[in-house]
Amino acid sequence: MLELGVTADELSKSLENKEVLLILDLRAKEKFAEGHIATSANVAADSPQQKQIILSKIPAAFRIILVDDGTGEAEQYAGDMARFGFRAQFLKGGITEWAQELAKSTQDAIISNDNLYNTIKSNKGVFLLDVREPMEFSEHKIPGAVNIPLGEIFMPGLQDKLPKDKKIVTICSHGNRSMVAMFALAQKGIEASSLTGGMSQWNQVLNATLAVKDGDLTIIQVEKVGKGCLSHIIGSSGEAAVIDPTYPASKYIEFAKNHDFKITGVIDTHQHADHVSAARELAIQTGSKLYFSAKEEYKIDSEKLDDGALIQLGSKQIKVIHTPGHTAGSMTYVIDDKYVFSGDILFIESIGRPDLRDNAEEFADALYDTIHNRLLTLPDDAKIFPTHHGEGVEPTKNGIYYTTPEMAKKLPLLDLSKEEFVKNIVSITNPRPMNYSMIIKVNKGTIPPNPMMIPELEMGPNRCSVRTN
Repeated sequence: MLELGVTADELSKSLENKEVLLILDLRAKEKFAEGHIATSANVAADSPQQKQIILSKIPAAFRIILVDDGTGEAEQYAGDMARFGFRAQFLKGGITEWAQELAKSTQDAIISNDNLYNTIKSNKGVFLLDVREPMEFSEHKIPGAVNIPLGEIFMPGLQDKLPKDKKIVTICSHGNRSMVAMFALAQKGIEASSLTGGMSQWNQVLNATLAVKDGDLTIIQVEKVGKGCLSHIIGSSGEAAVIDPTYPASKYIEFAKNHDFKITGVIDTHQHADHVSAARELAIQTGSKLYFSAKEEYKIDSEKLDDGALIQLGSKQIKVIHTPGHTAGSMTYVIDDKYVFSGDILFIESIGRPDLRDNAEEFADALYDTIHNRLLTLPDDAKIFPTHHGEGVEPTKNGIYYTTPEMAKKLPLLDLSKEEFVKNIVSITNPRPMNYSMIIKVNKGTIPPNPMMIPELEMGPNRCSVRTN
């Protein structure tokens, strides 16, 4: 049985003999950056509970040395881990007993979702190392990521698979396995950062891009980067309406303020099934009017909109068109017959799926009429802004996602007769969005939203379009 405490001399000899061990530094990240034992990794955590969770994810077969400032924290954790079968020890006296030269860190042990997005966006040279299992990786990933499962991170020869000139960021579902991977890389002398919250938090990144500036009209497209959700801020004469907002709601206030707009209206095109709507939360935060479809059931106080209704926004009027097919009550919003917000009816690469409410044939029939008789009759160059884009779909122009009636007429399935269209649509079977039944209940107002649970509910790609390949 291992002695719980190890001296600095004993640890030094173990390193000289190239013994396989993980040295985990429990100190604050600032102190770790100033100086730490070479090949050690920083256990960055916001609370003792989080630190315990991280440490519990380390493979029990590894010999682990915990380091602190001599406060006794390392001894306590080592004892707790040893009782659960871990080969855990602590450095007696802490880091102050280490007489050899300390290494300095050039990168944080963790990186937030927003910071990672900005790093990728600015092309600063980052290597995305996804340590999930191949099945998880194939389901949903950050574009450009490379998959090396966690078990392989501990194997010899890993260095040959990693670049030496890029910042390495480890990724998993929730940030636990990626933290362990970061520890394993440190043991091999490779610095890395772990994505906090993993893919569940990556799905919460929002990015705003100016889409249209046309006289008094401004349209800002907001992308939920990891999910492919699109929402829009429409501004006129200092007022703004937000269509299909996602969490976190507070970001829309920030985006609107950047363009000197005050949010006065919040609108959902339909009852979403793949993500939690932030419409109610945003309306509460801004004191705005909340608009939902009159043809869908909500247990949330709101102003109900039906076909032909008009919303006044600054100098502009937003016209409401009933466009069933994805859901029975889907509404499309039109400004000047030039700018169209179609929800999940018409996408860049496809059309909305009609089967999420278990009425595929009926809804497919309505979908055909909606697309051909309502959306494709708009001017050929009208910009139609969808509420989603599929994985791998490139922006239409200048980083903005939109289609036009002229472009949409070239989509597969839209050159079929109505009978053929319905038959084809009903025969296509696609996986449903994860947790979609729970998300519908939250968006309907049957279940109150829990902001802490939203990232978990929204895990995975959006699946609101008909996929024909």
